[in-house]
Amino acid sequence: MMPFNELVLASHNAGKLKELQAMLGDSVRVRSIGEFSAIEPEETGLSFVENAIIKARNAARISGLPSLADDSGLAVDYLGGAPGIYSARYADGRGDAANNAKLLDALKDVPDSERGAQFVCALALVRHGEDPLPIICEGLWHGRILHAQQGEHGFGYDPLFWVPERNCSSAEMTPADKNQLSHRARAMALLKQRLGLA
Repeated sequence: MMPFNELVLASHNAGKLKELQAMLGDSVRVRSIGEFSAIEPEETGLSFVENAIIKARNAARISGLPSLADDSGLAVDYLGGAPGIYSARYADGRGDAANNAKLLDALKDVPDSERGAQFVCALALVRHGEDPLPIICEGLWHGRILHAQQGEHGFGYDPLFWVPERNCSSAEMTPADKNQLSHRARAMALLKQRLGLA
């Protein structure tokens, strides 16, 4: 049973807001932190979980509402888990194309057997800014990094992420199919179980 009927998403991303509202259904109204503040907190954590908690606590303090945040990225085995929490800023904030080019360069001449990777999503839900018991749910999506980009859908590292169970890249999947399998979908499914919505 959902313990509240309204929460704030610690993101200014309208697409993420729409996706989350669809996943949670009509039982709770999801609002954007953008309604309350345009300032993003500094992500000083050393893990996806720590950064998700920082964002969730910040949004709860500003809005006075329960808050949900996610921190997501790509962890490549050969690179010791990099780009990890720095996925979006991997190429010094120059965007998806630069991030993908840097990743391909870092894995140049690395064989398929050593190109394992996973997309990671950590969700943190806090009832208030000082909540000592945040609900944490993580989702992993295992695959490997291709030698060249494939596909036109998605964003970020999707064109380089090979999905074995679909025999294609993440960017070659339909958005609906991706939303069934992705790291965010897996973390969200766990959260819905914890909240009694599954």
